[in-house]
Amino acid sequence: MFLGKTIGLIVLLLVAYQFYRGFRSSVHNFEREGENLGRVSDEFVRALFGCMGHVAKSDGRVSEDEIRAARLVMHRLGLSPARVRRAIHWFDDGKRPGFPLAQIVRELRRSEARSATKRSLFLRLLLEVVLAKPNLPSAERATIWTVSSELGIGRVELAQLEAMIRAQKGFKRSPAGDADAARLRRAYATLGVEPDTSNDNIKKAYRRLMNRSHPDKIAGSNPDAQAVAEAERRTREVRGAYEMLKARRSIR
Repeated sequence: MFLGKTIGLIVLLLVAYQFYRGFRSSVHNFEREGENLGRVSDEFVRALFGCMGHVAKSDGRVSEDEIRAARLVMHRLGLSPARVRRAIHWFDDGKRPGFPLAQIVRELRRSEARSATKRSLFLRLLLEVVLAKPNLPSAERATIWTVSSELGIGRVELAQLEAMIRAQKGFKRSPAGDADAARLRRAYATLGVEPDTSNDNIKKAYRRLMNRSHPDKIAGSNPDAQAVAEAERRTREVRGAYEMLKARRSIR
């Protein structure tokens, strides 16, 4: 009996270790793939938001949390205003009865046959929306598993992605997460933009402020030392705010 328990414990530890390795790999891939968020095709966006609408509606209603999360994904992808309008249309299309979920996902898998990274990114972005609300209804979980299966992604990787997203949500609710959110709010305020501003407008705001604040721009007015120091401080502040938003929103 003792030998059986020992073997069982060893097996359990090995399984836990493999899960941990996979989880760390998913985190690494998440950070690396974040660099490619702005490089997705219209086919990817159409499938993503159509499936988002379908999964969000599968429990009978689309929550405000899911809508906000979908909007956030649009901004993270750096969609232009025209592409945002199309994404909203595709999201609404996905909510309609008879949406061909399996067919859409199969077509995406064929188009991304050589990129397991893009398929994983697709599932993760989808999960970020459906996990935006407190509880995940069984209907939505079943639909997510259908998407995962059609993409060729197994239950272990799906569980790793869900655990990673939930861990990130937990961080956001922690004191450290509150401090991080405060820094993000200050970055938006420094550039004089709102969180729902497009990436293009954030770049324009940054360039406008740099043109106004950079010490080189005021050199012609023969400024005193205090004015130069203030211009240097403001330039550092604006540059730091932009670099933060650039990293968070994958701005190119």
